[in-house]
Amino acid sequence: MLFNSYGFVFVFLPIVALVFYLLGRSARSAALLWITVASLLFYAWWRPVNVLLLAPSILVNYFLAKWMQRLVAREDRRAALLLVAGVVFNVLFLGYFKYRNFFAESVNFAFGTSLPMADLVLPLGISFITFQKIAFLVDVHGGRVNAFSLRDYFLFVLFFPQLIAGPIVHYTEVMPQFRQTTCRFQAADVAQGLTLFVFGLFKKVVLADSIAPLVSSLFQRVASGDDISLVAAWMVAIGYTLQLYFDFSGYSDMALGLARIFGIRLPANFNSPLRATNIIDFWRRWHITLTRFLTAYIYNPLVLYLTRRRISAGLPVSGGSGFAIGPYLVLVAGPTLLVMLISGLWHGAGFKFVIWGLLHGIFLCCNHAWRQLSLVRAWHKRGGYDAAMAPVGFALTFVSVVVAMVFFGAPSTAAALQVLKDMIGYGGLDLPASLFARLGGAGNVLHSLGFGESSWWEGAQFLKLAGLIVALLALALASPNSLEILDWDGAASRAAKPSPSTKVFGILPIRWQASFIWAGAVAVVAAVVVNQLGGPSEFLYWQF
Repeated sequence: MLFNSYGFVFVFLPIVALVFYLLGRSARSAALLWITVASLLFYAWWRPVNVLLLAPSILVNYFLAKWMQRLVAREDRRAALLLVAGVVFNVLFLGYFKYRNFFAESVNFAFGTSLPMADLVLPLGISFITFQKIAFLVDVHGGRVNAFSLRDYFLFVLFFPQLIAGPIVHYTEVMPQFRQTTCRFQAADVAQGLTLFVFGLFKKVVLADSIAPLVSSLFQRVASGDDISLVAAWMVAIGYTLQLYFDFSGYSDMALGLARIFGIRLPANFNSPLRATNIIDFWRRWHITLTRFLTAYIYNPLVLYLTRRRISAGLPVSGGSGFAIGPYLVLVAGPTLLVMLISGLWHGAGFKFVIWGLLHGIFLCCNHAWRQLSLVRAWHKRGGYDAAMAPVGFALTFVSVVVAMVFFGAPSTAAALQVLKDMIGYGGLDLPASLFARLGGAGNVLHSLGFGESSWWEGAQFLKLAGLIVALLALALASPNSLEILDWDGAASRAAKPSPSTKVFGILPIRWQASFIWAGAVAVVAAVVVNQLGGPSEFLYWQF
């Protein structure tokens, strides 16, 4: 069931919320059980067999966690072995359904074999659910989760607002809230939750879905073997980046808003990443909970292990005040590349996702190396670094993100590589021929600058895509995001608390508050959204 469908908006959500509030008036436990049952229905709606695939995995993880909890209480070292077994089980479960055919295709390609492809049903949200279950096992082993029941665990894993595409939450973030919530109608929670949900729905169905067909048509042209011009290549790369940006930002807003309706504050997962002035900052803003998981459960333990090994071997672990190539390669570059390779594979089973992950790994390695240079450190101490480098860093980060996103959006690795070739001019420097006819004398100027005319691209299509790119870039870079408008009152947990008053394009202050003016404004946005709900499309992150 899609958040951006009539069935969800006008049937599922109202019924689930109403029954939740009615049960909460007399029996909190029944209200929470109802949310679990509704979440199972939500998950099964798309394909009922999903539940049959997911439920055994949830039960295995629950009993492993219970067993491990008893071993941890007795300080039994076998708890670590049980943790390893649990992680391996989850990785294999994910690997079989998501990567079995990718592995077979890779072996066939490399060795000329003919391993058969399996007709597998990929459970929805398996990547997100797997990481969430692994985090739970690690937290139980670390003593951060002390008590849990089967009912609690099912609610934690299945809570429908974040079930399919995140955020990736920790047990200690949400279950204390479920135990404390009144399960009754709270006007403030519902008002902010619905506002955030409407904002997210607007981003998805009005912004992301408007640019999607234009971007898709250009990608399909490349996939069919045709070149596109340098201008078209950059427009499709930037256009897809913005499509994914507003698609994922919209889902994140909806997930947080839906949870808030039920009195739960999920962690923020998206914070205007295109404003980042370096790639490290980008990953602190893009898919925040995934970055947190990869850092806490893979990167940090690996770096700690390698650091201890270097210390025991008498090797340096830093360059002091300068840059040391050995410690950098072992403790920074190696772990970073490995983690981003895992991130790429986690997003999708295909070489294009591997390349995307490795590209971001290389970008991050370059960023870390730059920060360790003595000259840069000295510049920081003297002051003036941010003022001088922020614009340069923003431009480099934006271009790097856009280039890497081509591998996300292109139908295949070959198509992605073709787009990148066209981005450096292999497809020529052409504009739609019909556009020149409208430009008059300005068209001659473009001809003199080396621009040619192409008949495959309609001028109206070019102008519409160009206009959408400009408008969406302005919204992404210059306007406050949803949480900057709403989070001063706590729309999400563990999020930065911006000033209650923010500005759009540096001119118009925007401040959310419960008022008839805001109710009217949100109602207008909701009306626009409902008018666009006729042809719902999947969220892009549901495909990863």
